[in-house]
Amino acid sequence: MGQVTVRVRLFALARQLAGCDVLEVPISEPGTVGDVREALGQACPALAGMVQRVMIAVDSEYAGDATPVTARSEVACIPPVSGG
Repeated sequence: MGQVTVRVRLFALARQLAGCDVLEVPISEPGTVGDVREALGQACPALAGMVQRVMIAVDSEYAGDATPVTARSEVACIPPVSGG
């Protein structure tokens, strides 16, 4: 069991808080969306308060915390949006 680096695209408020469009986070392999959430909060403390509320998409589909993630996965962090 090793570590892999996952590239996570950030959108909306997550992008503003992180100050960048993409974060690369290390997770243990095999990893899950839950591992990515934890790694995001550790890599960017500004995101720590919101990582449990964001939607995570893996390979263009919304994913639950148990969804597998690999180094080749396309991962996106999408915060809740409101408006009218």
